[in-house]
Amino acid sequence: MKHELADFLDPLGLGAWIYHREVNSTNDLALSWAQHGALDWSLVLADSQTAGRGRFDREWVTRPKSSLAISLVLRPLHQEKAHLPRFTALAALGLIRALHRVDLVGQIKWPNDVLVNGKKVAGVLVEAEWQAEDVSALVVGMGVNISPEAVPDGLRYPATSVEAELSHSINRWTLLADILREMMALRRVLRDQAFIDAWNTSLAFRGQWIDVRRRGEIVESLRVLGITSEGCLSLQNEMGERVELLEGEIVMPGR
Repeated sequence: MKHELADFLDPLGLGAWIYHREVNSTNDLALSWAQHGALDWSLVLADSQTAGRGRFDREWVTRPKSSLAISLVLRPLHQEKAHLPRFTALAALGLIRALHRVDLVGQIKWPNDVLVNGKKVAGVLVEAEWQAEDVSALVVGMGVNISPEAVPDGLRYPATSVEAELSHSINRWTLLADILREMMALRRVLRDQAFIDAWNTSLAFRGQWIDVRRRGEIVESLRVLGITSEGCLSLQNEMGERVELLEGEIVMPGR
């Protein structure tokens, strides 16, 4: 397996990469690696996870040979530290551009999910490693459902897989390499307006009324306007007032 992966990953110029058949959490391993000096673009990937997690510590199931479970250690440059919320979109947009290569259209369900045909195909979780009051590293974790077996029952939001939407199988390592290439290209414009434009182009529910959970469990109906330069979701309430959220959750499409 490692020899096969090397054919896909070594040409990318990563800081380093580690593959595991099974782990508790790729993010936990990457955070530990970051604490011990992992280089920028160091990658942890696993065939399965027993304790993967998403936002709010929700479980992310990763079954063998059915998903991508990856975590990247990124060392933000000084100029990038003013734009840390953009790193979640960096991974999501990388996946969306990789999916475009196989003729699938992905969208970002703010703040951290990727949808295909309105169903969740992937999630992103970014965690930070701090030194005093300075971010020394970010761990960008992503789980992608590759085969239908990756999608468990009883999820909070409709889910799908790449192969279910394509109606044929793919090489998940090819997809992984494409995601990383696209992320590397996008990072070069991370600080530019072009990055926000790309985020808005792929933003799900733009112009639609949706239900948004904020301030704990309060759910409000709001219309999606777009993403601001700060990475906030800009919305409009029923009174016509603008609302900007840096944290929150889209529950479902509204009216």
